[in-house]
Amino acid sequence: MCLMAEQVPGFGVAVIREDGRWRCAAMDDAALRELDAAITELRRIRSTGAVFGLLAVDDEFFIVLRPSPGGVALLLSDAAAALDYDIAADTLDLLRVEPPDDVDDVWPEGSLDLLADLGLPAAEMQVIVDEMDLYPDEQLQMIAQRLGFADEFAKHLDTILQ
Repeated sequence: MCLMAEQVPGFGVAVIREDGRWRCAAMDDAALRELDAAITELRRIRSTGAVFGLLAVDDEFFIVLRPSPGGVALLLSDAAAALDYDIAADTLDLLRVEPPDDVDDVWPEGSLDLLADLGLPAAEMQVIVDEMDLYPDEQLQMIAQRLGFADEFAKHLDTILQ
């Protein structure tokens, strides 16, 4: 069904906030192919603070995922991506949402408020998701800027995108 079964262009970043400081770490390439791999990788990070993942997939869409003891909060920036990408289809499946019928239908799916407790309310996340003229990495940079780890995120992207 989905076109992207092997190597998927993009990047995954684990974001950790501990003792009032942010740090970013590269996620394995498998995190871009399999939602379970991304969730498992984030669950392995030991931290007393917040841990979440930012995935930019093939210059098309992004996923924010935040594991919790009771499950995982997810945000998929473009539900139509599920028609072409396994990880987007898996995200909708976990959210128990049917994929759209048409690739021209663009809307986010999931929890717009999954980072609200860190300083990014749902209304501001909606504004970021609605920036359709931006690439996913630029949208994720906006999230990083709003939450206060833009410099750390930018440094990290410089190393993984070289």
